[in-house]
Amino acid sequence: MYDLIIEKADHYVTPVAIGNGTRIAKKGSILILVRGSMLFKRVPICVAGIDVAFNQDVKALDLDDSINTSFLLYQLSSFQSRIPINETGIGAGKIELDHLKGFELFIPGSPEQQKIAECLSSVDERIAAQARKLDALKTHKKGLMQQLFPRVAGASSSQASETREQDAPATGESQPRLRFPEFRDAGAWEVKPLGKVAENLDNKRRPITSSDREAGDVPYYGASGIVDYVEGFIFDEDLLCVSEDGANLVARTYPIAFPISGKTWVNNHAHVLRFENVCTQKFVEVYLNSIKLDDFITGMAQPKLNKAMLDSIPIPHTSVPEQQRIADCLTSLDDLIAAQTQTLETLKTHKRGLMQGLFPQETGSEKLEVRSEK
Repeated sequence: MYDLIIEKADHYVTPVAIGNGTRIAKKGSILILVRGSMLFKRVPICVAGIDVAFNQDVKALDLDDSINTSFLLYQLSSFQSRIPINETGIGAGKIELDHLKGFELFIPGSPEQQKIAECLSSVDERIAAQARKLDALKTHKKGLMQQLFPRVAGASSSQASETREQDAPATGESQPRLRFPEFRDAGAWEVKPLGKVAENLDNKRRPITSSDREAGDVPYYGASGIVDYVEGFIFDEDLLCVSEDGANLVARTYPIAFPISGKTWVNNHAHVLRFENVCTQKFVEVYLNSIKLDDFITGMAQPKLNKAMLDSIPIPHTSVPEQQRIADCLTSLDDLIAAQTQTLETLKTHKRGLMQGLFPQETGSEKLEVRSEK
């Protein structure tokens, strides 16, 4: 229930199940998740774009003809924070049926419902278009990175599908498949272990427990970025951090390689690397974030990239001018992606502000009619 409108499903029920009493929400019904750990973050609410079966974790709202479905969907979404969530004792949240039935709404006349729904739907269309634009840019960058770096034996793109065609050839490649015109006759790339490209400064790291940290304005870094701000510093230069442990080494929800500069403090959950020049640092950062590191990670419950494995990662290496050209190209794309991401967030903020203005902040007297499973 991540989309506003459900038009397809991951699972289907048989006619026998329907005949045995499985509940069906008709097209146009509003569905609300009433049980699950997701409720502690948000209350999933959507419209059934097709007839759908639902279980005891979901309730369906039957609307009469005087209620505009989209209007009610937006109002319920706007009032999510007012819906009381109870804890079940097993880590899941729960919305009590009585609370849901007693939830009060403002219901204006049909023309005003229609105008509000149309206004918010138009904003949603702009948000969806912006999200598609952003996704296209990210896809373009992923494809470009696969072309700008030669495939190294034993490595594959972190964005590639699990097909053999997208893995590196057994002997690797000596040149990337896409090269800027001024470097096409520059010859083959080298492959060097990361330990020969950068100096490891892990021995300078010092973790501080939360109880011993003195609040300050110096960023305190961990495996995936800033954890806190403290007094004092360990480093005062441009460096590259690489996650040492944590699920993100596999999940790649966040970049595993990230730059730090100025006065900083790093704990023992991130490796610290120094490069001869910022250009090579950026080049390696982009490369590490573009490949899978499964072959270098140890541990199942707690993935870990130890220093020895980090130093052994093969890095395709070319001249500094070509590194700079690649880094500049990808940095410009990153800047464009950041700008488009900000535009998307601005649109979402605009929508939230509209919803607060369009829906009264005091509750009305209309009650929800809920179809539940007994």
